[in-house]
Amino acid sequence: MNKLLAMTIFVRVAESGSFTAAAAQLGLSVSAVAKAVDRLEQDLGVQLLARSTRKLALNDSGREFYARCVRVLNDIEDAESTLRGARETPRGRLRMVLPILFGRLTFFPHIAEFNARYPEIVLEVSLDDHSVDLIEHGLDLAVRVGELNDSRYVARMLNRGPRLTAAAPAYLKRHGEPRTPQDLAAHNCILTASDPVWPFNVGGRRVEVAVKGNLVVTGGDALREATLLGLGIAQSNWWTFRHDLAAGTLTAMLEKFAVQGRPISVVYPPTRHVPRKLRVMIDFLVEITRVEPGADAASAAAPARRR
Repeated sequence: MNKLLAMTIFVRVAESGSFTAAAAQLGLSVSAVAKAVDRLEQDLGVQLLARSTRKLALNDSGREFYARCVRVLNDIEDAESTLRGARETPRGRLRMVLPILFGRLTFFPHIAEFNARYPEIVLEVSLDDHSVDLIEHGLDLAVRVGELNDSRYVARMLNRGPRLTAAAPAYLKRHGEPRTPQDLAAHNCILTASDPVWPFNVGGRRVEVAVKGNLVVTGGDALREATLLGLGIAQSNWWTFRHDLAAGTLTAMLEKFAVQGRPISVVYPPTRHVPRKLRVMIDFLVEITRVEPGADAASAAAPARRR
């Protein structure tokens, strides 16, 4: 049996969840696809798919083998692309996972531009605030927020700015604006489970201030929405609030006490040859995140000044 063809068939079956869909994509008969997977399982001596009357699903062995097959096929695709010449149009399926807020506010507003540049790349985008095992899930890349300690991946930092404290103008109108970190004790703060204390720079020294409030949220998306609704004061990376600060729907405070925020990075499994589809996506992410703190507000104010 042609092992590479069998791997390709298995990957299509795993992604579509059925022999019929995979057969249609590959231009093969359903029986040929089913037999190829059966022979592959026999050769490996292990079952890869959990079969039911309604659908097929990968078991633990299948997920591991799927991830390895994807890497092998990507390497072959990249090698072929290299031989054909660097100017060839990038193509293929690109699987990526992004934090929810980053996906909604940073990536998706630019996705039409990416599609126009690279019409032969098929994007498979998941939004998840949790760290996902790229290798286990057969993913090409992820964007992550925070310090990176996983040596299994190659990482490139996209952006890093201050950690800001902000609130909606309506909240500040009702409750006033804190002038020092200690003033937060008199305010309702929107908390996350991982941040019961907020860091500040006081006189060149990092100080952690305990805060309290009647709302605890999970994820940057929920934190931003609650802040926009005027439910309290929040603290997060500058990137979380950048569009709202520029629009004036949120107000930054205690800026002279701000500490450095967590980095935003793109990570991907190491490979001898980075596929062109992956390379152009990394370059695109670098391009759309090349913004300095304050730049959004400056560009938003420019038209007003010209008027």
